[in-house]
Amino acid sequence: MPVQRFTAANFRCLESIEFEADPNYNLIYGANAAGKTSILEALAYLGRGKSFRGAATNDLIRHGEREFVLFGEATAGDRRARIGVRNSHAGLEIRIDGEGGGAADLASTLPLQIIDPDIHNLVAGAPEQRRRYLDWLAFHVEHGYLDTWRRFRRALKQRNAALRNGAASSTIHGWNAEFVELAARVDMARRSALEVTSAALEESGSELLGSAVAFRYRAGWNEDNELLAVLEGGLERDRQHGSTQHGPHRADLKLSYDERQARKLVSRGQQKLLACTMILAATETAQAALERPLLLLLDDPAAELDSDALQRLMDQVVGLGCQIVATSLEPDVPLFPAPATVFHVEHGRLEKQG
Repeated sequence: MPVQRFTAANFRCLESIEFEADPNYNLIYGANAAGKTSILEALAYLGRGKSFRGAATNDLIRHGEREFVLFGEATAGDRRARIGVRNSHAGLEIRIDGEGGGAADLASTLPLQIIDPDIHNLVAGAPEQRRRYLDWLAFHVEHGYLDTWRRFRRALKQRNAALRNGAASSTIHGWNAEFVELAARVDMARRSALEVTSAALEESGSELLGSAVAFRYRAGWNEDNELLAVLEGGLERDRQHGSTQHGPHRADLKLSYDERQARKLVSRGQQKLLACTMILAATETAQAALERPLLLLLDDPAAELDSDALQRLMDQVVGLGCQIVATSLEPDVPLFPAPATVFHVEHGRLEKQG
């Protein structure tokens, strides 16, 4: 199972918690502001090295403390891995089986996804969120994607620096060839990952929404023209902005729902179900590629959903075979087909029930 034992010290309101996770269903319940979401955030931080709520380190360290420390034991393929994360004003420290590592190592060791009350922003929010979704999917599905993405980001940074510093056109043209080559690789990997995911998306969308759902990928430039020609033709505009206006860093992912653009035409509840469809399809695809279950964190899954929609969502979630950690206000919320391991949190203290 993804997580077997987990501890957190001085993370948000959590002074010190520890629990042994069930391989299937885990439920954490408690009143509002008791610490439920903080526990999920700490678990996610162990697998990502950052807050899914966008919080800065200062906001994550418990008041009056200098650092927070997270530790977990997780199954990574056929081995058990020991994961440690420490963060303070001095910076982030990551250790996996005693060796130093980075955020990509965390993501490989403890792959996870999150569904929280703000998940609708994956559909309704800025393109950056959907690009992160694309890159997470490609990272787990396309071999070598991380290296390509890092090289592309370096090329983009160098080209942007040349633009801001008023470099000669010949200098900027010199960056274009490498930029275009790496952009093509990023673009191809994203498209390939989406193609693999499309069947799962259609199936999940049909179950959750009763209508056809499909991806429409936008590369980040006018695809009627070669990217090199777009860059050279837009050089003066790039100079004015001091940054590259075309490329995979401007890509977006549009969803069509019942032949309409989902972002504009659906309610917030429907946007949540659409976003859940995206997350579940990506989770299913990543599990197939990695040949192991993922950790799925559900923060108050009942929010903004009626009982029928919640049941459809949980049927899909359970069908994936993930390890699930969910939160709720009450212990008897009907989320799972079998008894869950239940924990109660109050004032940042966690206790196992039963």
